[in-house]
Amino acid sequence: MSYKNLDLMDPTAFEIILDSISDGVFTVDHQWRIMTFNHAAQTITGIPKAQAVGKPCHSVFRSNMCGDNCALKKTMKEGRSFSVSSAYIISADQIKIPISLSTSLLRDKAGQVKGGVEIFRDHSQIEALRKHIYEGYRMGDIIANSAAMIKIFQLLPQISQSQSTVLIHGETGTGKGLVARAIHNLSSRRDGPYWAINCGALPDTLLESELFGYKAGAFTNAVKDKPGYFALADKGTILLDEIGDTSSAFQVRLLRVLETSEFQPLGGIKKERSDVRIIAATNRDLSRLIKDEKFRQDLFYRINVVEIHIPPLRRRMEDLPLLTDHFIDKLNRIRDKGVAGMSREALSILMTHDFPGNVRELENIIEHAFVLCNEGEIRPRHLPSHLVRHSRKALDHLASKDPLKAAETEVILAVLQKNHYDRQAAARDLGIHKTTLFRKIERLGIILPKIDGRHKRRGTGGGQVLA
Repeated sequence: MSYKNLDLMDPTAFEIILDSISDGVFTVDHQWRIMTFNHAAQTITGIPKAQAVGKPCHSVFRSNMCGDNCALKKTMKEGRSFSVSSAYIISADQIKIPISLSTSLLRDKAGQVKGGVEIFRDHSQIEALRKHIYEGYRMGDIIANSAAMIKIFQLLPQISQSQSTVLIHGETGTGKGLVARAIHNLSSRRDGPYWAINCGALPDTLLESELFGYKAGAFTNAVKDKPGYFALADKGTILLDEIGDTSSAFQVRLLRVLETSEFQPLGGIKKERSDVRIIAATNRDLSRLIKDEKFRQDLFYRINVVEIHIPPLRRRMEDLPLLTDHFIDKLNRIRDKGVAGMSREALSILMTHDFPGNVRELENIIEHAFVLCNEGEIRPRHLPSHLVRHSRKALDHLASKDPLKAAETEVILAVLQKNHYDRQAAARDLGIHKTTLFRKIERLGIILPKIDGRHKRRGTGGGQVLA
């Protein structure tokens, strides 16, 4: 519909037309007062037309786009239309409603600007469906859809129901603490306390006092008894993170506690009992430490009743689009922004990175992008510069060694990105069979998320997340 000559229409006919549109439509004058407000706008916002007309639009919509980010304000200032794929408004019932919107100028028959018009669409049902699908890739605060992580998802309920000690292996930033928390929350101890202690951050004496507590007079300034985590976590769970960084002396005492379920506070003369489940985690190779006589073999067997290996992000890059969307959702809520998602070019750059800091590094990258990107999609210019340089250097190096291979790689990547990494659609666009495309991807060493047409990236993109 053209909005240039709306003032020429019969007012009644104009209202009938507007009210027949399923999208919300409203117009404003130069003072930002609402002039028209259709039936769909009333339904979506919960605000009657009589209350909205004549009010400043920001007092009716209370959107995250209000203020400097207002698309309608930009339209009025720059004289061109804008579209925003991800935003929200606050309804009369104080409910946050996800919307998309587009704006245009409102002109009279002489072409004079009389104000602005905005069309917005309620995405509540789409968002509810997205969350329903999203939960299929989630367990607690862990988010993933790779085969390796789905296997862990399947094992966690069984592991949680046992009372055995668990050892979690994984590089820094892979989410060992999130897996430990999920085990606790799925277990019969879920109503009991949960404590996480970083063993590598404390010297022996302080670590022992934190875990086992102390009695008054045990050392200077110990003026009263202090219970340790083994007492505080009774009927609950303790995570001993970075257990590979502990000393042999501490390992001896910990082994005794695990074998007897008894501990002795520093300065105490009597042993105390505690019903605590132990989960240990480490980013180190304990087998290597045992060979180097830096970790006790008997303690290793005690804590390694059930073992979970969390793969690094570089070995499950199919999780990256899902994790990226998660962090974008999270930061949109925290920062009250409307970032629409990750552009294909930016995602391609992330896919070439090996992520030594794993999921924690990915979250840091997305947070960096949010500093520079206020709306629309995150693009390469919003990413840390070292990522963009690394991606460009990789292609330049390939081009210098094998120009034909580099050109073929770029073409395939571009078509895959265009089709949201749907291999079948990409093969169709390239005019080749799907199996031929698979062989080319393998031969060229192209790293891609293992998703297909049934799991396309969302255009819009909140807990912590696993790795």
